[in-house]
Amino acid sequence: MSDLSYVPPVSVSPLGLQARPVHIKAAAVLLGTLVLAIASQISVPMLPVPMTMQTLAVILIGALYGWRLGALTILAWLGEAATGLPVLANGSGGLAPFMGPTAGYLASFPLVAALVGWLAERGWNGNRPAFAFAAMLLGHALCLLFGGLWLATLIGAEKAMLVGVVPFLLGSLVKSGLGVAILMALVRTNKAEQA
Repeated sequence: MSDLSYVPPVSVSPLGLQARPVHIKAAAVLLGTLVLAIASQISVPMLPVPMTMQTLAVILIGALYGWRLGALTILAWLGEAATGLPVLANGSGGLAPFMGPTAGYLASFPLVAALVGWLAERGWNGNRPAFAFAAMLLGHALCLLFGGLWLATLIGAEKAMLVGVVPFLLGSLVKSGLGVAILMALVRTNKAEQA
């Protein structure tokens, strides 16, 4: 059996949401949208796209909630934004962010959460930090790909790469590392509680 196909026999989610009742899952979705809204406000103003902690929240929600509930949580948060709630970067909301420079990044978020969650469910999680780091880097790469491609339609490919991808590469590495550290801490906490 190759190391990549290994699926642990125990629950891979530190939160164990897959087996919880529907009302607990609904509460998790609401909590996730709140975490995303708060993470969106932690930003470094940059043009045309601000650097926020959104992607850290997105990858963690995917890793902790699993691919289905993670993607659903992100979609709920984007729905809140589309209705005008100020849950995006710099307190923005409404339909404008879904048509402007950030649209590609926003569109990628449910897919990013699904990808990271799917990999986490297959053992790329806090029990295997190198794999969790790789999963989170893949999530960031997917986000930058979608964001950069959309931005290229607005400002051209070269400029999109220079202002919409390259400035976010180091942040992606740091946020992936921070995400893994959080997952590892949760795994340790769970193991200590079960002992």
